Amino acid sequence: MRYLQLNLLSVLATVPLAVLATPLAPPWNDVSVKHAWNAVPADWESLGSPPAGTVINLHVALKPRDENALIDALYEVSTPSHPKYGTHLSKEEVARLVTPHQDTLELIHSWFTHHGVPSSSISTSHGGGWLTLVGVPVSQANEILGASYQLYRPVGTNDSTILRTVGYSLPVVLHTHVQTVAPTTYFGPMRTPPRTPSVRARAAPADVGSRDPVTAMSNRNEPEVITPEVLRWLYKTFAYVPAATDRNVLGIAGYAGEYPSPQDLGWFMSVFRDDAKDPAFTVEKVNGGGYDPSHPGVEANLDMQYTQSIAYPTPHVYYSTGGKVHWTPPSNEPASDDLLLTWLNYMLDKENIPQTISTSYGIDETRLPLEYATAVCTLFAHLGARGISVLYGSGDYGVGRGDCKINDGSGRVQFIPTFPASCPWVTSVGGTTSQLPEVAASLSGGGFSNYFQRPDYQDDVVDTFLRRLGNKYDGMYTPGGRGIPDISTQAVRYMIVVNTNFFLVSGTSCSAPVRLTTPLATLRHLSPNIQLTTRMQTAAGIISLLNDFLISEGKNPLGFLNPWLYGRDGGLRGLNDITSGSNPGCNTDGFSAITGWDPVTGLGTPDFFELQHILFNERISGNPEQWNQTKIIGTTKKSKTTT
Repeated sequence: MRYLQLNLLSVLATVPLAVLATPLAPPWNDVSVKHAWNAVPADWESLGSPPAGTVINLHVALKPRDENALIDALYEVSTPSHPKYGTHLSKEEVARLVTPHQDTLELIHSWFTHHGVPSSSISTSHGGGWLTLVGVPVSQANEILGASYQLYRPVGTNDSTILRTVGYSLPVVLHTHVQTVAPTTYFGPMRTPPRTPSVRARAAPADVGSRDPVTAMSNRNEPEVITPEVLRWLYKTFAYVPAATDRNVLGIAGYAGEYPSPQDLGWFMSVFRDDAKDPAFTVEKVNGGGYDPSHPGVEANLDMQYTQSIAYPTPHVYYSTGGKVHWTPPSNEPASDDLLLTWLNYMLDKENIPQTISTSYGIDETRLPLEYATAVCTLFAHLGARGISVLYGSGDYGVGRGDCKINDGSGRVQFIPTFPASCPWVTSVGGTTSQLPEVAASLSGGGFSNYFQRPDYQDDVVDTFLRRLGNKYDGMYTPGGRGIPDISTQAVRYMIVVNTNFFLVSGTSCSAPVRLTTPLATLRHLSPNIQLTTRMQTAAGIISLLNDFLISEGKNPLGFLNPWLYGRDGGLRGLNDITSGSNPGCNTDGFSAITGWDPVTGLGTPDFFELQHILFNERISGNPEQWNQTKIIGTTKKSKTTT
């Protein structure tokens, strides 16, 4: 991280000596709980205190001087009807919008000084809105935060342990200045949850590295397996040739030691995009992330192969984000940082960021402290204001997994949305299946956030849905919450390559692949036997092509998508409404897809040709009668047809 020049010492230098000499110190011992769980979150177990001398890096989010400035600016540059539409902000301009008040910085510094935290261990980022304390002994962190840090691990697993506390407190005087402290009470892992096959394979799985034949049988009543050829035809991207590959970039966030393989990408593209010559990508390591292409991850290969197959030859960057903690006493190394926060800090510190970013990872919203989710969500607004389109999957368990009973003893059922998809400042992508017509995939995560209010851009369409829903599920969801998803694409039955073998896989964690030995000539006609949710890659590839089109015409990229997508004169006209299917979960039938927006498939699936046409009229010609169909092939020819 490159630290901004603003720091707490420079702030203090501007404070009159008379103020510094005042004998009235804040009452640091008057504390109250900032956040606490009633008990250790379900599915986690404590392994006790960490080894003596263990240190931790703490991140403190401070409230900005003007809490509305960033979101106001985000809407201005993202709303087609606004004069500032498309004039995205620089890193420095965003930083100025989120700078805390000087009183906040002075109080925080005084608090740290009271607890003996050396100024040399404190750095600032994001306009001074986030402070990072490096190498804090856990014993001192417990004292500062009134916490009890312990090692935790998911029950019944040998997963890496994490260092967390069930609750923490702050001095009362700081509650109005501090948004959140991390890592504290956030227990959930950033991962794609596994799903079980909808139809069992009739042959036993083979070892991934084995070359022994395995025949994968399937139910012939199922739709075709999804390949790039199907997706490019279905969403009408097949004719477009990217023309801004020197400026437009697509980024993929990776976690959990998952790495894509260049060799597998080459095999995949040779079969499904034989026009692709030497497909490649670059890797950036974040927070000690690794890269070992000889041990490819199924999720990472999936992400890379399908974004490449849609957006080739657009340059791709894979962000390998480290952060697993393997405690080997008496190791005293710093505890792993929060993976999502670490990745966001890395991206926001960059001067140049890929215009489109795809992430397949998420967590149940209920596993997050509200204050933490809010602070992290605001960082996505930073990206949007800078012109970045960020897409997240809406989840793979319909309206929620399990019985969804809230932990208050009432036995009440509450639907569980997925974060970061529930953040209003990202584009949430749901899932469909079948073709002509597409229908909602039963796994498609959807519903309403219990943390974030419904954003302005959703008011009309969500109100319409709620009127039709009536009193069904009253008390099981938050009608005033941000609705998810925003859009959808195909979500099941994808084919990928791992270690040069073709696989049909189960779930976004891809933990049980079944290798295929079907001749390549018949792959396009094979029905699959395993489900795979992979909508993020398709949606990100399509958005990247739209950004390529704009950039090639000398225009700014789309940036934060949602105000444009929901606009009746904007992207809404280029989406195919999905009107059948549902997303069961929480032992209910879930919501149903209907005409208009719904919390199953959102506004619908993209029609690239129509979306490109809309952008041409809106951003380039300003005349709906000027449109030359040759534009869809990405030619640099500037001809227009005038009627």
